[in-house]
Amino acid sequence: MPESKRLLPRAAMEALLKQAGAERVSEDAKDALKRILEEEALRIGKEAVKIALVDGRKTVKAADLRK
Repeated sequence: MPESKRLLPRAAMEALLKQAGAERVSEDAKDALKRILEEEALRIGKEAVKIALVDGRKTVKAADLRK
């Protein structure tokens, strides 16, 4: 995924890691988590789109994301 697309903000990555117990979070850690989560979200989204299309829908539903 191109780095120019800012889908998830670094601040959210820091907040997540701090919720997990981190006192401090490096920029590298924020970027790594951002990259991992965006890649996983894209993978899940692609699968959900396939499920919707197989069901004859253009709309992705929450249930498609869970399958």
